[in-house]
Amino acid sequence: MPTKARLSQAAVEERRQAVLRHVVAEGESGIGALAERFGVSLMTMHRDLDDLAARHLLRKERGRAVAYPALTMETATRFRVDANLAVKSALCAAAAARIAPGSTLLVDDSTTLYPLAAALAGIEQLTVVTNSVGVAQRMAAAAPGADVTLLGGHYRGEFNCCTGPEVARALARLHADVALMSATAVLQGRLYHPMREFVEVKEAMLASAARALLLVDHSKFGKTATHAYGTATGYEAVITDAATPAEEIDALGALGVPVETTTAPEGTC
Repeated sequence: MPTKARLSQAAVEERRQAVLRHVVAEGESGIGALAERFGVSLMTMHRDLDDLAARHLLRKERGRAVAYPALTMETATRFRVDANLAVKSALCAAAAARIAPGSTLLVDDSTTLYPLAAALAGIEQLTVVTNSVGVAQRMAAAAPGADVTLLGGHYRGEFNCCTGPEVARALARLHADVALMSATAVLQGRLYHPMREFVEVKEAMLASAARALLLVDHSKFGKTATHAYGTATGYEAVITDAATPAEEIDALGALGVPVETTTAPEGTC
């Protein structure tokens, strides 16, 4: 009897992300039911859940997997970093094409901007100022020629970044050429975030830059969150992907905001 082909690590991770999405949608799920749903053995499902629990993506309890609360899921970096990665990379590549050598950039804590480091690698004499530890680490690895400043303040471990008045005061003393930012939710051109302290950083970055670009993938549109903080009119352009609903793009157009749509390379996810 032929042995079953061993899955690649990418295929295993794809299954684990599907398991995570299912548990999040249901709130909790029995381990036996998950194994049956995804066509794997109980031992394999235990391994999948152990891996997801070790990354703090869900809780593994006696006989079941349990999702974290909705607010945590909506905002925490560990849940967002691998979501729509190919699309985020395409957005960052489009933004990088608008950056001139020698520019000073402000980059917020959004995981949408994590692929920006690789996209900026070929642009010389950049200065990057960010409140995101994740962005700073990626810039150091992918674009070591850039001069990177990490803004200190209250460290938020769930989001791997700093917020608070110290960050806002530092930004008030800066003048950047371009701010590169994202949003948790966008509805009819209006921007939203579930946490006020992150809104304050975004507003400070916008005020300290000569121009700004908003990078938002399709999954953020048509939604709201607790705090509204203006519209996309403060941005030179919104960069999104082709899957964004037409009515949301039309709403941006009605506000006079240019929209650039990108497409992730085929065969990526």
